[in-house]
Amino acid sequence: MDKPTTPPCRKRNGREVSFDFKLSVIDEINNGQISTNYASKKHNISRSTIDYWRKKLSNYASKSKGMSKDEELKKLRQKVEELEFIKDFQQDIIIEFENVTGQELSKKYLPEHLANEIQRKKKKLLK
Repeated sequence: MDKPTTPPCRKRNGREVSFDFKLSVIDEINNGQISTNYASKKHNISRSTIDYWRKKLSNYASKSKGMSKDEELKKLRQKVEELEFIKDFQQDIIIEFENVTGQELSKKYLPEHLANEIQRKKKKLLK
């Protein structure tokens, strides 16, 4: 008696990836950090799979990470304050360096508007 031959089960060629991984790849692409082609090569995933993820999960990602306009403005204002503090601190260091060495490096290496700002600060400190 011959055994009936059954067709072999279809094997999946893909690998299981986590939901968070999918969201992180989509987020990198949507934020412009990497392109779809680069993500495909980097993670060894087909572009069509990434496009499918983007289609299915982009709404989820935008809803889960969305914030109100007020929250976004508050965050941006905080970031601006931090960056202004860092800029002022760096300018103070440049002024101190120029005073110690006697070299005017800000005019040579920085954009004109920043160099002028440092010169104004230096004049205020010398008065």
